[in-house]
Amino acid sequence: MLSMLIRRKGRRTHTDDRNLALVLATTAGILNAMALGAFGIFPSHMSGNTSQLSSEVSNTDLSDVLFLAAMIGAFVIGSVTSRLLAISGLKNNIRTIYSIILLLEGILLVLVSLFETYYYSYGNSHEIIIFLGFLMGVHNSTSTQLSSGRVRSTHITGTLTDIGIALASVMASLLRRDPSKQVKVQRSQLITHLVTLSSFLIGGIAGLLLFKQFGFNSMVAVGIFLVLVAIGSITLTIMISRRRLMRLHFL
Repeated sequence: MLSMLIRRKGRRTHTDDRNLALVLATTAGILNAMALGAFGIFPSHMSGNTSQLSSEVSNTDLSDVLFLAAMIGAFVIGSVTSRLLAISGLKNNIRTIYSIILLLEGILLVLVSLFETYYYSYGNSHEIIIFLGFLMGVHNSTSTQLSSGRVRSTHITGTLTDIGIALASVMASLLRRDPSKQVKVQRSQLITHLVTLSSFLIGGIAGLLLFKQFGFNSMVAVGIFLVLVAIGSITLTIMISRRRLMRLHFL
């Protein structure tokens, strides 16, 4: 399962993508719901935030306009940051670059969650939400790049669209009784999208329950989980590389 974070030379399997969805879509759903419980707003819901921004512009509420614009901008900056790190890592042949990005995200999440645990104040809530928007941008960009667009951990609107397209393709093939390889691909992709959707939904339910029970400590736990997954992936890659080098040495 830890190999899901490694960029392979060959084609990624649907199992890799589903494992990626299970981890990243679930944690995205958890963090999204926790942010709602803590601050009353979804840091990853960019469609809704953009629509609300349009509404606030028409109402000439400058403070809310600036806040929403900053959150949308932070999400984009997070996506850009993830992409630039990935480009740099792949250019330098660092196979664990996506694990490193997830490790950095996890560390930042732990730090901001600890800050909120001990120094929570309504006055700094906007800054924290904007920073969570940045982390969500990193999160979504990382899963999208790793899966070549097949898994978007926070972009549920796009995932629902992909589910509709894949489902229509499968239905059309059944009506035509077409057993082609393309149908198998669409069916496999449909399952991957359904795993992504269900993971996000389950994560959202779990996130609200965990935050009500443990507060910001539960957000710290999510950050630690991401750190452990990233470290496990990096460790596994190093071990496999060493084994290959040893085999080549004895040949």
